[in-house]
Amino acid sequence: MNFSLTKEQQDIIKAARKFALGEFTDRAMEFDREEKFDLDLWRKACELGFVGTHIGEKYGGAGYGYFEECLINEEFWAVDPGIGSAILSTTFGAVLLELYGTDQQKETVLPKLVEGEVILGTAITEPDAGCDVTSAVTTAVKDGDEWILNGSKMFITNGTIANYILVFCQTDPENPSRHQRFSFILVPTDTPGYLANKLHGKLGIRASDTAEIALKDVRVSFENLVGKEGQGFYELMDFFNRTRLHVCAQAVGLARGALEESIHYTKGRRQFEQAIADFQVTQFKIAEMGTKIRAARNLYYEAAWKADQGKPDHALTAMAKWYTAKVAMECADEALQMHGGYGYIDEYKVQRLYRDAKILEIYEGTKEIEKTIVAKSLLK
Repeated sequence: MNFSLTKEQQDIIKAARKFALGEFTDRAMEFDREEKFDLDLWRKACELGFVGTHIGEKYGGAGYGYFEECLINEEFWAVDPGIGSAILSTTFGAVLLELYGTDQQKETVLPKLVEGEVILGTAITEPDAGCDVTSAVTTAVKDGDEWILNGSKMFITNGTIANYILVFCQTDPENPSRHQRFSFILVPTDTPGYLANKLHGKLGIRASDTAEIALKDVRVSFENLVGKEGQGFYELMDFFNRTRLHVCAQAVGLARGALEESIHYTKGRRQFEQAIADFQVTQFKIAEMGTKIRAARNLYYEAAWKADQGKPDHALTAMAKWYTAKVAMECADEALQMHGGYGYIDEYKVQRLYRDAKILEIYEGTKEIEKTIVAKSLLK
């Protein structure tokens, strides 16, 4: 397919790149070492229109497609994955609200996401429920005009800083179809019984908040149900068909960052009286990295384009998610190898990229799950 970017899309790329280079570079190591993030940087990104670009103009967003949001993700992650994740994941769950939320829910949350007034999160994973989301045991029981939620969630992005969390939970545990037992419920995090504990010691993307969550008799209005009761699993799969595109863009951005660092380093590093970029073995590595990145980008471009046409392709998205993450891992590994011992210390960006890359093969669907989806599609 011919993906010729419009002038507006090219301008988005330039603006995102300029912002990231200007704001991320000097603080990336600090945020990584201290496992923190400056929310003022997020607010600045909101002011400049980089956050929630897919949210409709009715709710204060730019009304762009997933494609444009992917372009921003790629640029941010090329400069620093941790900060890029911290900023752009503040709207994680907005797609669910846009697709399935009530007018009141949308009007309450979406404009404030764009304006940098609130942060959203989505709680799906549990200590014993990862890839198999139908193993989730968190419950929401009706009590008059309220839901009472009980359970625990693990590895939740924005868990300690979010103002709202979309909770994936069982609302009909006795339903004979395990796929029709679940719903999404919007929980304000200042509700009594909501507890979040920040996780420390992550391998990568340390600037991004990750937490374990406990829900103890959390009461919210029945009107906080998002979508149709019992349809949460299907809504989640629809959600992943779109949000996995962002992960693809993140992966390509990280791989590109690794390539850029490699080119810069190998041109300046001399061994045997010449720049190591002059050695054929180095040139082959650079060539392979560039080719893989181009192929990976084309794959996610097509998947994002289809989603914006209203025809999300589950198998194509899974293919892109798996392959782009694979490329990110390979490029980060080669970049560190080319840096030698210097790549092993945290003063060099490639060490951080190497650690940041692994999450791409895990969150929002492991590489094994993505391959399974692709294989089942091809074997039909």
